[in-house]
Amino acid sequence: MAAAPVWPVVDVAEMAEEASDRAGIEFRSAYSLRTARRALEFLAIEWANRGLNLWTVEGPIVVPLEPGIYEYDLAEDTVDLVEHVIRIPRSSGGSGSSGTGPQDIPLERWTFAEYATIPNKEATGRPSVINIRRNIQPYFVLWQVPPASPLYEIVYWRLRRLLPMGQGGTGRPDIPWRFIPAMIAGLAFYLALKSKDPNAAARLPMLKSEYVEQFELAADEDRDRATFQFVPGGYDYL
Repeated sequence: MAAAPVWPVVDVAEMAEEASDRAGIEFRSAYSLRTARRALEFLAIEWANRGLNLWTVEGPIVVPLEPGIYEYDLAEDTVDLVEHVIRIPRSSGGSGSSGTGPQDIPLERWTFAEYATIPNKEATGRPSVINIRRNIQPYFVLWQVPPASPLYEIVYWRLRRLLPMGQGGTGRPDIPWRFIPAMIAGLAFYLALKSKDPNAAARLPMLKSEYVEQFELAADEDRDRATFQFVPGGYDYL
C-alpha cells in the first residue's frame, strides 16, 4: 500500500519572505523576521474575531458539575462556546433519564442582560440556561444551580485561539494547508501597512483586495457542509 502523500507546508520564515516579495519590501535582516512574526500573531487574532474557524473547534469537553457551584472557568485561550448541553449520566438515575444511557439536553444561551433579570439566581434544579462571560479569564454561569442529585455534567464544544507562532522562523502556523495563501496575502498587507517604503504604500489597495479574496475563498471552503452553520456569539461569518 502506497504511503499517504505529505502536503507541502511552509514555515514562518518562508511565509515572511513570500509576503515581503508581494509587498515590495526587501527581506534582509533578523528584524524583518521578527516584525513578520508579530504581524502573523496579530493576523491570527483578527481571524479569531472574524468568526468560526472550524479547525479550532475542540470537543466534546465534559465537565462534571458540583452541587451548589454555578460558575465554571474556561481555558484562557477560549474564544467562545459553539455548542453546549447538560448531560444526565446513566448512573445517576435522575428524573428524565431513561436508564439506557446518558441523556443530553440542550442549554439555552442567555445574554448577560437576560441573566440579570432572573429573580432567584440561586434556585436549585437542572441547569437550563448558560451565560458565557468572555472576560480575560473566560467562564460561564449556569442557571439553575446544580443540585446534589442527580449528578449532572456539561458537555461543550469550544472555539479556541490559534496557537502562538513561537520564536524564530522555523515554526509553522496553526492553520490547515488550504489557508496558507490567505495568511500570506494577509501578512503581505500587514507588512505593507507598516512599511515606510512609498512603493509598498502604493500596493496597499491591491494587497488588501487580494487578502480579502483569498480569505473569503478559504473560509467558504472551510464552512460546515451541513444545511446550516453555527456561528459563535451571533457574529457574522465571512
